[in-house]
Amino acid sequence: MPLPRTRGTALRQRLAELRGPDVPAKALDARALAALAANPGCARRAILDGAGVNKAALASALGAPSAFGQSQFALTRGNAFEAKVKADGGAELLRLVHDKLDRSAEPPADARVPDLTAAGPRGRTARTELELREAAGHPGAWTLLDHPMLALDVAGSPAFLEPDAVVVHPDGSWTVVEIKSFPLLDGSADAAKVGAAARQAAVYVLALEEVAARLGAEGAPAPRVRHRVLLVCPRDFSNLPAASAVDIRKQRAVTARQLARLTRIEDIADALPEGTCFSPELPSDELTAAVESVPATYAPECLSACELAFHCRARSRQEGAVTSLGRPLRAELGGLTTVEDVLAAARGEAGDPDDPAVAALRRAAALRAEALEAACR
Repeated sequence: MPLPRTRGTALRQRLAELRGPDVPAKALDARALAALAANPGCARRAILDGAGVNKAALASALGAPSAFGQSQFALTRGNAFEAKVKADGGAELLRLVHDKLDRSAEPPADARVPDLTAAGPRGRTARTELELREAAGHPGAWTLLDHPMLALDVAGSPAFLEPDAVVVHPDGSWTVVEIKSFPLLDGSADAAKVGAAARQAAVYVLALEEVAARLGAEGAPAPRVRHRVLLVCPRDFSNLPAASAVDIRKQRAVTARQLARLTRIEDIADALPEGTCFSPELPSDELTAAVESVPATYAPECLSACELAFHCRARSRQEGAVTSLGRPLRAELGGLTTVEDVLAAARGEAGDPDDPAVAALRRAAALRAEALEAACR
């Protein structure tokens, strides 16, 4: 829900102060929103992304530069594969959509591929919405939107998003298409990479749902945004495209819930000390203090999704937090939040013996002691 105008204006001014004087905001994209949804408890990431802080520059200024991002080789390979998938007016791409998602429809032939060129992201967003409206006037036809531009309201400000493609089916429904360069081996792909792609696609689905709601408000039935997206990847180790339908209802629900919670950015910002600023131009000590004033929720998964991950990992290790060992282990340990607490419980020096986690640790410590004693005989 968009913030009221006066509240939204005040929040934007506050976030601009957090970025620093004359520092342009780094626009949120689908990757950032998906990563934020994957770690909803991290107040640090929420405020930095909400304020438009360049986290890569911030990490470098903190002395923990990030290796996060794709290599130039991967980008070049991905662009070449995407061009191959979309060649000949997207004939192969539409064939995959028909085969995996809509076999009951007529096979795609002479599909519409409108030109979405316009000035600036707002112009491209308006052009995309116009073409989606035009597609409703061609029932029974396929339409392929190549790199459309969508806008999603995030804490009162628009985030401009660019999916690889959106397909309008003959029945008027819309499908998001994600094209990735990682392979489908024997029909399956790396689960972590598929999960990241699904979260990213969920962001696009939410943005399309906002467009559909606006079109529905004009009197016509709102188009249906499909919750099964098409993931297109190279087959095995070739450059031939293969596709898989991915149900993103769970990812959509999680992302929608997290984006709704982003209105908490105002609460996070209000709780910060007066004069807090995250500008990389600040002295190192002052910048570190500003960053540390916002709590983080580090997990090893952050290394592949957040530019500040190395900094947060170092702090997590210094504090002995068990979250640095992974979320599954953290969940198993219950109220034991530090490595020192875990070791003390295992040695019988602390902890409630009726706590299942404490009992399991003491049993494991006893078994280890027995094994070492037996090995020394």
